[in-house]
Amino acid sequence: MHRRTFTLGALALAALAGGGGLQAQENYPDKAITLLIPFPPGGGTDILSRLVATKLGEAKQWKVVPDNRGGAGGTIGITTATRAKPDGYTLVMGQKDNLAVGPWLYSGANYKPTEDLMPVAHVGYTPILIVTSAQSRFQTLQDVIDEARKAPDTITYGSPGNGTTIHLAGESFKNAANINIRHIPYKGSNPAMMDVLSGNVDLMVSSVPSAMAQIQAGALRPLAVTSARRSTSLPEVPTVAESGFPDFDVSTWYGVFAPAGTNAAVVGKLNAEINRLLEVPDVRAAVNAQGVEVEPLTPEAFGELLARDYRAAEDQVKAAGLKLE
Repeated sequence: MHRRTFTLGALALAALAGGGGLQAQENYPDKAITLLIPFPPGGGTDILSRLVATKLGEAKQWKVVPDNRGGAGGTIGITTATRAKPDGYTLVMGQKDNLAVGPWLYSGANYKPTEDLMPVAHVGYTPILIVTSAQSRFQTLQDVIDEARKAPDTITYGSPGNGTTIHLAGESFKNAANINIRHIPYKGSNPAMMDVLSGNVDLMVSSVPSAMAQIQAGALRPLAVTSARRSTSLPEVPTVAESGFPDFDVSTWYGVFAPAGTNAAVVGKLNAEINRLLEVPDVRAAVNAQGVEVEPLTPEAFGELLARDYRAAEDQVKAAGLKLE
């Protein structure tokens, strides 16, 4: 699968749907599109969603309205999307957290992403960061490990919520390092960020978009990225693997989805326009500035990625012994 190559396969498939599909594609959109954001304002998903909405509006003169529906690790916003009318006017910015992981983790997440949603456009992927306040006593990841081994359960780390990929990245690091640090879940990235900056928690596990502004301002110190290779946005930050844990690799992705049953021609048009937008140099630079590596995909390739991660997450959640109400 050539994941970085955009094809017109989805549009060709849509054309086979007949005249009704072609007409829907031609007339769409003729009113405002709502882009659901399944996390509170200020976090990485919110920042990226508003960037895509703004740039799509500027490029196409479409009205794209962001709408935050946070809670339960992003599953509330996703549930709202699955229940929306499948007319192409309600979309959602999903990610690995609430689509691949959330349904296995939350007992109240009564949706199946591979059946209840249609992949529209993959925006990109991002490593996860382990950060601390610039005023913290921790200068390196090894400092954290050394103190945690001397004083188990005294170091705390915040995350945007239980069961997110970010939370699982923190737990994976704990297991790999064989240390005991205490997880403090928050309702989104922004409140967790405020507490790590003020020193109320020692560390934060965060998406790159959520942490980037504070890193650039000198308020946060990045200790490591969790992906197999360094982030192009933060090339000076070592990976967890480089810090002594070979093969450690945890990352997440972002993408736009529509309710199942949305007209295939509309999905094809949205995919073409969002993928075209992501290739515009200033848009790509703006996405990269948030720590996200741009990666346009066809709806079919995005669907394969979702299905693969959804299957893998079942084993990961069971292995971690996690289940939330």
